[in-house]
Amino acid sequence: MNTILSRAVLNRRRFVTTSVAAGTIVLAGANGALAQKADTIRIGFVSPRTGPLAGFGKTDGYVLDRAREALANGLEIGGKTYAVEILDRDTQSDPARAAQLAKDLINENIDLMLAISTPEVINPVADACEAAGVPCLSTVMPWEAWYFGRGAKPGEPSPFKWTYHFGFGVGEFLKTYLSQWGLIETNKKVGVMYPNDADGNAVRAVLAPQLEAGGYTIVDPGAYETGTTDYSTQIALFKDEGVEIINTFPIPPDFAAFWRQAAQQGLTSQIKIIQTAKTGLFPADIEALGSLGLNISSAAYWHRDFPYTSPLTGLNGQQLSDGWEAESGEQWTQQLGATLSLLDAGVEALKAPADPTSRTAIRDAIAVLNVETISGKVDFTSGPVPNVSPGPIIGTQWVSSQSGDHQLDYVVTENATDPNVPVAAKLLPYKR
Repeated sequence: MNTILSRAVLNRRRFVTTSVAAGTIVLAGANGALAQKADTIRIGFVSPRTGPLAGFGKTDGYVLDRAREALANGLEIGGKTYAVEILDRDTQSDPARAAQLAKDLINENIDLMLAISTPEVINPVADACEAAGVPCLSTVMPWEAWYFGRGAKPGEPSPFKWTYHFGFGVGEFLKTYLSQWGLIETNKKVGVMYPNDADGNAVRAVLAPQLEAGGYTIVDPGAYETGTTDYSTQIALFKDEGVEIINTFPIPPDFAAFWRQAAQQGLTSQIKIIQTAKTGLFPADIEALGSLGLNISSAAYWHRDFPYTSPLTGLNGQQLSDGWEAESGEQWTQQLGATLSLLDAGVEALKAPADPTSRTAIRDAIAVLNVETISGKVDFTSGPVPNVSPGPIIGTQWVSSQSGDHQLDYVVTENATDPNVPVAAKLLPYKR
């Protein structure tokens, strides 16, 4: 009898250890006990917590904790209470790992997949879900790079039956850039640094021609490969052409290398606007550049001044940001609200069907989802293409901190894609 009891205790310890190691949290149901699988909703959550894209995942642990707290008593749906498990995984910024993690989570019988931040994470996860017939919801990458980058064709029916994406697209970037760049007088010559990846190829094909139609001259040295270390050719071209605006869509390490070389080779002295995307989104990216980071323009898919509240946690932007800063001792980032908005939308979709463990029912609920999250409206009933809900991108800039709480303040300079967001500052020229 003692031997049997010892084995039972050992097996239980192994189960607990394995669950913790895997990053799986099982939330208690309304009765306080662990629910059986039949009464449990399982959510997979995939993001880059380490590697070159780690800035996107840095705050995810904090936001997931808030979500788990909100779900601690389970979800009551159709008179029945379901416990909720969130199984979060780190892609380490590796697309191949993202795909494998997605397959592993699918084999663990998740009911819904959530994926966030950049094509390197989202597209391989979405492809795995599409192949397996698992509903997947994602955000934080241009929707064109998600939709067309995965094989959809303009004017043809959507090939996707299980995967959905919400957030900004090239159209939002166009509105923001035309609004933002018009705030400072320039010669309207734009040097573009678009990489040979899903983001870069999408904006080169769609955004660049639209900027030209808007009166700007595009100076494009051609696609460069991620990880390039020498940007002398691009810098020389921009100097010779007299560009006064730079527009970039690189990963953070590539931009840092480019911008330091631009300063060393005298390009920054003629630049009036340096407009970054995919990099320059988080304080650490800018602070690492020292004085070269001051007055860099960016764009926010979320800002703590967004006037919306999370339906899942009840937190508004200021409360979410203040909580992060108090717990971490670090400056808030726009990823806080983006991650929470994904959880907001995902949980709202789960609450709609009579059976929230039916993958087909969840998929159908996402297809008609129309809710307000902490980042604003998510509406799949009126998207630009099937499976997509558009979202705002707001013009911003990194300026010297006025309060002294941080090195830099992240201020809103224009709001063309969401007039509900208050403009707080005037755009300043970059020129060094």
